[in-house]
Amino acid sequence: METTDSPTPVQRRLGACEETTRRWRSMASSSGPALNEELQCSICLEVFIDPVTTPCGHNFCRTCLIKCWTNSQTCFCPLCKEKFSKRPELKINTTLREVVQHFKEKLNLGESEVFCDVCGERKQKAVKTCLTCPSSYCETHLEPHLSVPRLKKHKLINPVENLEDYICQKHERPLELFCRDDQTCVCLFCTEGEHRTHNTVPIEEESREKKNQLVQTQIDVHQMIQDRMKKIQEIKHSVELRKRNTEKEKSSSVEIFTDLIRSIERCQSDQLKMMEEQQKAAEKQAEDLIKELHQEITELKRRNTELEQLSHTDDHLHLIQMSSSLNTRPHTENWTEIRIDSGVNVNSLKRALTELKKTLDETLNEKLTQTGLKFVQKFAVDVTLDPDTAYPSLILSDDGKQVSDGDIEQDVPENPKRFENNCCVLAKQGFSSGRFYYEVQVKGKTQWDLGVARESIDRKKTITLSPEDGFWTVILRNENQYDACESPLLSLSLRVNPEKVGVFVDYEEGLVSFYDVESRSHIHSFTGQTFTDKLYPYFSPCNNDEGENSNPLIITPVSPLMD
Repeated sequence: METTDSPTPVQRRLGACEETTRRWRSMASSSGPALNEELQCSICLEVFIDPVTTPCGHNFCRTCLIKCWTNSQTCFCPLCKEKFSKRPELKINTTLREVVQHFKEKLNLGESEVFCDVCGERKQKAVKTCLTCPSSYCETHLEPHLSVPRLKKHKLINPVENLEDYICQKHERPLELFCRDDQTCVCLFCTEGEHRTHNTVPIEEESREKKNQLVQTQIDVHQMIQDRMKKIQEIKHSVELRKRNTEKEKSSSVEIFTDLIRSIERCQSDQLKMMEEQQKAAEKQAEDLIKELHQEITELKRRNTELEQLSHTDDHLHLIQMSSSLNTRPHTENWTEIRIDSGVNVNSLKRALTELKKTLDETLNEKLTQTGLKFVQKFAVDVTLDPDTAYPSLILSDDGKQVSDGDIEQDVPENPKRFENNCCVLAKQGFSSGRFYYEVQVKGKTQWDLGVARESIDRKKTITLSPEDGFWTVILRNENQYDACESPLLSLSLRVNPEKVGVFVDYEEGLVSFYDVESRSHIHSFTGQTFTDKLYPYFSPCNNDEGENSNPLIITPVSPLMD
């Protein structure tokens, strides 16, 4: 056979096939490892075989999942541990199975060693397999199928070893059609029998559609990978941010306790100085008293000498004249009432220590509150009021930042989210994890309610403000009566009336805290709570009270505290 510069039809077809093979190999090599992880069963850690999907959305090999449930008294997802009340019916996820099969084919494309069935002792690699014959042919022995009219009608595919998978086992004919009703490949004879009324299409058409689906699935899987990579970066960033914040808080804590130690040392120094001054004063007092006593002793000794001399005199006239003055008791101090303090008064010292402790407690509480408020302000969120939840008499500002009671119920649309028996409103924003903080101006009001409420509260009946009923709130009544809506109600003693209240929630820790922003003081905290629903900021300006309580509640921007 003469050799020409132009390629033969077989060479052209082979060239196209090789180019396709190279493309698929490139795709498999670039996405194989990552895609392989997405298509692994988390039980056997192998690529899925007959994958099934649980109600919670996770995928496993059918055999692996059945074996897992066989050895357990309850049915649950081995990945997320969600329990199922009854055993789910397991159906093979055909789309995922095809993705797995396609993935396997990409990895194995061009790797098979299929040889020509016609060659003699020295067999050549097959370039095509004929499903009609059925046989595999090298380039030389394939020529008749490309030139003989009758053979040109045969079904040729890339060479395969498992030829029986491409032949109908019932009719021994090529599987050329796909039954969409039964999701299986069939031959032409099958469509005249049990698949006669079914929706069947050429296998090439179905393959194109499946490829499009696979491409889209691959895009989705790639996006899932990117999302997870992004989440890894977010987690790393969060850890680093937390580390920096922890270092700042540690530094702040060191500063607080250093100040306290200095305060203690200063108080100790003042106390010791006072004790030294008292000792010096006692010594000076003793010195003066001793001097005075010596003077009196000298005077008394002189008087005693005079009396002694007079008692022995024979001069009667002189004795009579002097006796009136010498018989008089000399004027001296009543020394029985005079005492020198023997030491430090214990009760006085105890009082000083009590005052010191009180001062330290107040200082510590103030500093810790200020530090805590600075910390929670870092979790400030933008909160706006939801008009769909507002009681009909409430008036909301256009920007959703203010609410007041208008006395008269307005004609508002019916809404399942709306409160019908209580003068209150929720925020649009709900939170089911993490931490959040917002501030509300309450200046000039005689009544108000603030806090958070769970999403599932009954909004059509009269509500009770308590954690058991889904509310974590602090309230004001009668201008200066503050209460925390615990069970039972807890009265709060505040030094000043707050004009701006900060509300902080740590969902995972079960914490809801309230702060007086202006005085930087802590008002109250609900601790040890368990949250399962989404939480929404809760506001009630309370009744207008004939204008006495007309001021609105105002959601204000959070201004971080300055040192």
